[in-house]
Formats: sequence, C-alpha cells, structure tokens
Amino acid sequence: MRQLLLPVVALFLSACTTTPVPPRDPQQAWVDFTTPTPGAKMVMAQRLDGKNLDDGRYFQMPPGPHELMVRFDFEVPAGGGLGGLSQTMYRTCFMTLAYDHFQAGQRYVLEGRSLAFTPNIRLYDSARQLLAQERSVNCI
Repeated sequence: MRQLLLPVVALFLSACTTTPVPPRDPQQAWVDFTTPTPGAKMVMAQRLDGKNLDDGRYFQMPPGPHELMVRFDFEVPAGGGLGGLSQTMYRTCFMTLAYDHFQAGQRYVLEGRSLAFTPNIRLYDSARQLLAQERSVNCI
C-alpha cells in the first residue's frame, strides 16, 4: 500500500507546481491554441516579434501588427513494421504567421493542422473568421 501511496502523492504535488495562466489583460490581444488533427501532440507559442517567450501556452500582446512563431508537434507514419505504416514518429515544425490588425481585448485562436507530413496554422477571430495563415514552415 505504501508503495502505491508514494507515486500518487508525487503526482498531486507536481500538479501544485504548475503555474496558472495569467488573467487576460483587456488592453491586449490574446491568442489561444487548438488542433483538430488526430495525432497532434502540441501547439505552443515560441516567439513574438522575434523574441523568445517564457510561457508557451498563449500569446498576449499589445494591439497592432505582430509576427508569431509557433511550435507544432504531430504524428507522422514512420513505416518499417510488418504491417506497413504501423509505426509512428513525431515531427516538429516551427511556423511563422504575421497579422497586422490585432485588437485590444479581442480573443483569437491559432489552429495547428497537419495532413500527413504537411503542417499549417491558421489564425481565427472570435467569430471564426479566417484572418491569416502561416508565412513560413521549418520542420526538423
């Protein structure tokens, strides 16, 4: 019983150390992330206007033009198994998107998608209108 208790306690303590997302500033634009792609592992903020970010869970920025770089990790077929394409591996891509009209107090959604080996990102407003797509894609 004690052997089971230790991992459970460690799990609960690690949950307490997670930093909460800060409250939204109404004087700034906010960008959340989503991905409808099965096998997508992560969409994360990497850089804002060429500067690395401390917290990759969101973008929060003053109104106006900005360049966003995101990291998108997703599954791709690796092949090599007896079942053909039964194995998978993860692909990591860094994608840049520019948008000139971010508005204060508005919430935006940046959506990461992939079709096989080809990733893309799209920026939507709160009414789900497409505002911008990736400008460059670099995968490793």
